[in-house]
Amino acid sequence: MATSSAPAPELKLTPDDVRLITLRAQGLVGAQARAGGVHAMLRRVGAVQLDTISVLARSHELVAYARLGAIGRGAVERAYWHPATANAFEYWSHAACVLPIEEWPFYAFRRRGIAARGMRWHRTSESVCEEVLARIRAEGPLTATQLGGAKNGGAWWDWSETKIAVEWLLDTGRVICARRSGWRRVYDLPDRVLPEDVLSQDPSDADCLIHLTGVTARALGVVTRADLADYPRLKHFGTGRNAARLSADDAAIAAGLVPVAIERGHGAPTPGWAHPSAVTGLADGSGPAGRGRHRVTLLSPFDSLVWDRKRTLRMFGFEHSLEAYVPRAKRVHGYFTMPLLAGGRLLGRVDPARDGRTLIARQVTLDTPRAAEPMARALVEAASWVNCDTIRLDRVNPPELAPRLHSALAAALAAA
Repeated sequence: MATSSAPAPELKLTPDDVRLITLRAQGLVGAQARAGGVHAMLRRVGAVQLDTISVLARSHELVAYARLGAIGRGAVERAYWHPATANAFEYWSHAACVLPIEEWPFYAFRRRGIAARGMRWHRTSESVCEEVLARIRAEGPLTATQLGGAKNGGAWWDWSETKIAVEWLLDTGRVICARRSGWRRVYDLPDRVLPEDVLSQDPSDADCLIHLTGVTARALGVVTRADLADYPRLKHFGTGRNAARLSADDAAIAAGLVPVAIERGHGAPTPGWAHPSAVTGLADGSGPAGRGRHRVTLLSPFDSLVWDRKRTLRMFGFEHSLEAYVPRAKRVHGYFTMPLLAGGRLLGRVDPARDGRTLIARQVTLDTPRAAEPMARALVEAASWVNCDTIRLDRVNPPELAPRLHSALAAALAAA
């Protein structure tokens, strides 16, 4: 990529400023963050990661819950995948994500890049692709099962020719997934799903990068160059038609971002960029970044607030990792560890499970004694949301905080 010199930053931000700006941008501070429900939440964060693991609920439901409270799970599903109205679609962003429907044109760079490479995971047959397209065109939206089956009968990655073909068509934009049915993707033709004003756009690769740079800055509030690359996975930008060679700074300038200097405990400040809406009023002190009530909640391990482990450690002093694919004996915190957000800090974590109407906290880790009360509140709210009326604590670390957590839990249950 070409390089350019960013303008000298005029606004200095402390690490606390950045943390609070990010929490507000992510919809985790302030009552106004709930306005507009799931649709507005999705547009605010830009992308919601999907994953097959379901403990309390699936991750895309947990992301909405963390920001909107105990909204009905059915309402979340309908907001993403309404059978009559395309509000969102699935595609590759930070990972496999739900994306606002209006973002379709701006992932054209990725669709072109995949097509130029000729494959992603499996090689496919163009004749099978044409057969799949013909069936969808004639019969309407179809799942892989309806197309003939997703697997050959072996391991999960042992896809059938039909599944390989329809996923290739999805990767390259010849079909779209704008809803699911029973957790199965439903494939359709873009021109039957997308509004005309979305379908008609054809941005260049450079336009895509600039747009997604703005989306990332809006979602995080303040970003470094590394953040601009990581959030929507722009590291391999520029492989398709009209390929652009833009630096992160070039894209930030074109997106209208504000240069900032992020202060550190020692050494030179880190250069960064802020979305204009995130820093309005900060320079003269009229708009404190942290004004508003902070959410007390459990976060999905796939929540966009904690996607980047290095950023999470830098911002919160919190080491976050998913141990679902780590052998049981080597897990430190548990299978599906959910961080606790309270008072704008990450104060602990819990590995939850359900048994009937009992929410089981298999392992709770409290990083500070003052985390006991918010952890209790978060567990009670989460239990109610998933229709559990009993909460069981199995293990608490450190053990000396177990009595305090049990007492806080009893008080929270009595107040609920």
